[in-house]
Amino acid sequence: MTDQIASPVRLCAVDAPDQPTPSAELEELYRGFEKELLVPLWTEIGDLMPLHPTSKASPHLWRWGNLLDLADQAGHLVPVGRGGERRAIALANPSLGGRPFATPTLWAAIQYLMPGEDAPEHRHTQHAFRFVVEGEGVWTVVGRDPVPMNRGDFLPQAGWNWHAHHNAADRPMAWIDGLDIPFQYATESQFFEFGRDEISEEEHTTPERSRSQRLWGHPGLRPVSAPGSQPGTPLLSYRWVDTDAALRDQLELEAEGHPGTVEPGHAAVRYTNPTNGGDVLPTIRTEMHRVRSGTETAPRREAGSSVYQVFDGSGTVTVGDVSWSVTRGDLFVVPSWQPFSARSEASASDSDSGALDLFRFSDAPIFEALHLQRTHVEGTN
Repeated sequence: MTDQIASPVRLCAVDAPDQPTPSAELEELYRGFEKELLVPLWTEIGDLMPLHPTSKASPHLWRWGNLLDLADQAGHLVPVGRGGERRAIALANPSLGGRPFATPTLWAAIQYLMPGEDAPEHRHTQHAFRFVVEGEGVWTVVGRDPVPMNRGDFLPQAGWNWHAHHNAADRPMAWIDGLDIPFQYATESQFFEFGRDEISEEEHTTPERSRSQRLWGHPGLRPVSAPGSQPGTPLLSYRWVDTDAALRDQLELEAEGHPGTVEPGHAAVRYTNPTNGGDVLPTIRTEMHRVRSGTETAPRREAGSSVYQVFDGSGTVTVGDVSWSVTRGDLFVVPSWQPFSARSEASASDSDSGALDLFRFSDAPIFEALHLQRTHVEGTN
């Protein structure tokens, strides 16, 4: 039996502008290309080198209420243990062929842990974080350090760190996970390893602050004895009280006539590594944005993709040519080079400020490391 290799592209002589004139000789040339698995650039340049990024991903919205309902059903039907490892339900972008990918580089999921449950220890090369939009009572254990998880807390974890979770509360808890799984899948660079079957009694403790917070959680200060370079941030929890204060101060300073916001009525902060001021993870950038009540942000395009979750407030977001009304917990995708804008709409159920708070994570560090970053804000050059 003769092995056959499928041709990457079916070539034919095409009568089109800037293409060779169809002829028997040209057809024969193209058949030769097919036989040798060759593709001439002149037939593919529009797809390989477009005038601007054309993402395979689509803008899409997932409603938090629907995700919670399904996660709760899974909590009563699907055990947590070896094999599945986590009760995590990934967002699947409708344009990515059914893969559990939110964008071509980013993975996002809702994770759900029942009362008294332990998610077993493992580690992987994928860089990860957890973000809590509501609830408390779960501790993530990273490198045998129990870290409390509460509403508004952001908990990054660089790749190849042992980690587990335990729910010490009397009710279930949900949060979102973000990882660079699609990027590492595409680059064929991923590794995974199972850890211990049970975590120790000491790791089941529930301290108010983890060891990493006690060492690294002091603004502007770092321990002299600690190493200066790590693949990710050594601070395992960024507390909501600090994030909220930073956003509030930006808007208050703006109201007093001082600069500091991204644009009028739009405050933003970036979670950073206290050892070097860079991103918390090598492949993922994370930020929190606050849009003052009644404010609309300027449409913005970026090379690279993002996932947003509404932390608080309500409003309207526009991605490309689609708009959605959003409220707490809703998640949506902004594909590469799609314009994005947000408008805050105060309601009786919003926070006291009436602002729209948006948690964002993106693949920006990858694009910056490769010098492929590009941004355009409407109304600027």
